[in-house]
Amino acid sequence: GRAFSYGALEAAVERGTERLATAGVGEGDRVACLLPREPAYVVLLMALWRRRAVAAPLPARTPPAGRVRLLEAIGARTLVAADPAATDAPERVRVLAAPDLVGGLPGEVDDERAPPNESARRPADQPATLVFTSGSTGAPKAALHTTGNHWFSADGSRRNLPLAPSDRWLLSLPLYHVGGLAVVLRCLWAGATVAFPREDEPLAPALRRTGATHASLVAAQLRRLLEAAPHDDAGTGVPASMTALLLGGGPAPPTLIEAAHRAGWPVAVSYGLTEMASQVATTAPGDPLDALLHTAGRPLAHRRVRIRGGPDGEASREGDIGEILVHGRTRFAGYVTGGGRLREPFTRAFGEDGWFATGDLGRFDAEGRLRVTGRRDRRFVSGGENVQPEEIEAALRRRPGVAEAAVVPVPHEAFGRRPVAFVRGAQGAPVSPEEDADDLRAALRERLPGYKVPDAFYPWPEDAASAGLKPDRALLKRRARERFG
Repeated sequence: GRAFSYGALEAAVERGTERLATAGVGEGDRVACLLPREPAYVVLLMALWRRRAVAAPLPARTPPAGRVRLLEAIGARTLVAADPAATDAPERVRVLAAPDLVGGLPGEVDDERAPPNESARRPADQPATLVFTSGSTGAPKAALHTTGNHWFSADGSRRNLPLAPSDRWLLSLPLYHVGGLAVVLRCLWAGATVAFPREDEPLAPALRRTGATHASLVAAQLRRLLEAAPHDDAGTGVPASMTALLLGGGPAPPTLIEAAHRAGWPVAVSYGLTEMASQVATTAPGDPLDALLHTAGRPLAHRRVRIRGGPDGEASREGDIGEILVHGRTRFAGYVTGGGRLREPFTRAFGEDGWFATGDLGRFDAEGRLRVTGRRDRRFVSGGENVQPEEIEAALRRRPGVAEAAVVPVPHEAFGRRPVAFVRGAQGAPVSPEEDADDLRAALRERLPGYKVPDAFYPWPEDAASAGLKPDRALLKRRARERFG
């Protein structure tokens, strides 16, 4: 593939900055971005930041009607798209062609200039990005991050997982996901290489072709990587270049983590969220397998975490489960809704004390590692008993042949609500949710009380991924009610 030095990148960014100025893009403008994952996208982001504009990457898989809603939600007046002719937008939103702004990247250039120090160009409190939350439990919200949020996120990550100028981080996540943005910014500030996979290139060949030392994956990607290994003629082992495989984007089955660890992949398990500019806590190199299986590691530098036990906001006792609250220099500025420029623009999501309530439940273990147990807003009551869907999902994922599981409540005349499960079978010897329902129930009864055993098991819908990363639980609830009713 083609390679670009930091000198070539700097020249392209300077040219893009000039073209954005000519197009009238300036400080505080909210500019939506809809491009494929390619070097030109990085150039566009950096050029927007030079103009002190706010970049708002749009989820690529959002249908046109949904895209219009996102543009209206953030009050965007400009959209930069790879193919404007094929991009629908409201009349008040002008659509600029990305090739006209950041096209014509040079070929490989031998230029020894140092990486651009983007953080030095902008104040720490300068608005930088609007990143949409996954929307797995409702409509996506646009979280505003500052330059400082991203810089401290990258610095805390690098202190835990070293990243040197000689390293290469595979950009295996989309740039509209905060984890993808974090990869680019970590590399820019460390002088490391961002390695781009080819379109539709499987992970294993991409890792080997690029000589990647680091990669960020979600559980579904890691599962595909492990499943592909027996059928990969080019080699089944872990590339010698790999030093860190950062796993995030939601809970991963312990069986998956153990399989990756056994295969030799240098897995680091993390807990993070869009509102904290990616990682909050991450296991460290050398942590024992038990820590990888059951915790998300310790909070990283520039982050603060505490557990709230009761409704009055008091801190829980050590070891007790409660809501996870986060704070620190990576915490976002607030949610943005409508409006033109960013002056006093946001809906703040935290009180005077500055702590953000994540909605996640967890506790600290005796070693100070964070154990995430589920979502507070997913818990429901069935016949007077509390049901936490994540507990049932974890039990299902332990079953051979189960690749993924999601549990949602459905209305029930006698019990108020009852759990039902969507199950995706693994490759090789997959479970059939409907044919194997009795076996699944029997296995769950060995681990769970009867009221937590789902009343029905359904096949996993192909369209159940939100932005390709997390289950779309709102969609699953609708499907369950259609089928269960």
